[in-house]
Amino acid sequence: MVDASENTNPIAIALKELEAGILPITIRRTLPDGTFQDIPLKWLI
Repeated sequence: MVDASENTNPIAIALKELEAGILPITIRRTLPDGTFQDIPLKWLI
């Protein structure tokens, strides 16, 4: 999703994508009563 032509390290590329805010990742947190809460990754930055 980002230009990785100068970088071949997958961790560095993932960090670049994280900093750019373009990763479409959501964490699903299950609550004790059985319901769940979806937390977009961009909320955690």
